[in-house]
Amino acid sequence: MGKSRNDNFLLTDMDQPNVNKGSQSAELPENELFAALRLQHIPNLGDISAKKLIAHCGSPAAVFTDKMHKLLKIDRIGSAMLAGLHDPVHARAAEKELDFLRKRSIGYHYYLHRDYPAKLYHCVDAPILLFYMGDINLRGKKVISVVGTRSMTGRGREFCHSLIEDLATYDPVIVSGFAYGVDICVQRAAMAHGLQTIGCLAHGLNRLYPPEHGIYRDSVMKNGGFFTEQWSKSLPLRKNFLKRNRLIAGLSQATVVVESGERGGSLVTANLAADYNREVFAVPGRTTDVFSRGCNTLIKSHKAHLLSSAEDLVQMLNWDTARIKSRAIQKQLFVSLKPVEQQVVDFLAKGGKQHLDEIAIHCGLPVSACSGLLLELEMKGVICPLPGKFFELA
Repeated sequence: MGKSRNDNFLLTDMDQPNVNKGSQSAELPENELFAALRLQHIPNLGDISAKKLIAHCGSPAAVFTDKMHKLLKIDRIGSAMLAGLHDPVHARAAEKELDFLRKRSIGYHYYLHRDYPAKLYHCVDAPILLFYMGDINLRGKKVISVVGTRSMTGRGREFCHSLIEDLATYDPVIVSGFAYGVDICVQRAAMAHGLQTIGCLAHGLNRLYPPEHGIYRDSVMKNGGFFTEQWSKSLPLRKNFLKRNRLIAGLSQATVVVESGERGGSLVTANLAADYNREVFAVPGRTTDVFSRGCNTLIKSHKAHLLSSAEDLVQMLNWDTARIKSRAIQKQLFVSLKPVEQQVVDFLAKGGKQHLDEIAIHCGLPVSACSGLLLELEMKGVICPLPGKFFELA
């Protein structure tokens, strides 16, 4: 992978998305964010050790004002880790990255803030700063990761579409790696069913890899977004993909492996999920199928549950089906609509999924009034809200 190729898919300023600022409940004071970036840039430190330092000192900035001999008394904090603590190279790098975050309106989650992904927070090696772009909402959501080989077969493609179609009723967030094969297939299927999907990247947010998947960027941004712990200068190198895999495993309550050879990143992700005490599922295949060998091995070694359909996952994760059935019944019981409500229903029945702005224009309503109207219809079980301020009939 040459440098020139990577440079070819840098996003321009015009390409940068507008981050939904309302999705971030709290921001670090700038001096604390700067200090957190400095900690993240020190190569010998790592996230586990950085968290120990922050816990001991009370904040990222306090780490840089505490006495070195006191820091060395912290359990498993050695002089080699702290050797670069006050090296100005890290401060200069942090300043440049802070400037990048400001100029490109990149969002971030600090690991002690309430909007930091709940499942990931419980992973001991989760990053202290997680960068994102898009319209991501994980609160109260079911989250699963789906991964697999980049050389997906037709059978794998069919299973991805069937799995997402059958799970769509439960409105899960689908996490994957935005890579070739199973990853992009399952993320496209999620978007087709109006589900949030998150692409975990192995590089900074000023680029997309593989570059061919740039055509899906806007759709992902409207139906979820992207997560990474990598800085703007980071390239899609092998070591970064391995770090990316722990995000995929850590964000969700379960990881599904659709197809995998005897080796590969999918198996790494599955093993990480198992280490995090998350459920792992694998789709079985014939012993002669090259891209079923990894899945069969996971099942044979009792590292994964056999997954033959979405129902296996729903039962194992104890997802609530009563609530979903009651919503459908509620819609049937409601027969009286106001004229403007009927106008919205007719619009959605004819055009399918629509954005809030389009519905407001069609009905001749201010966006604020239209939002209230849509909420009433949702409470009546007539429509369903979708990520990105889209709505469709229930």
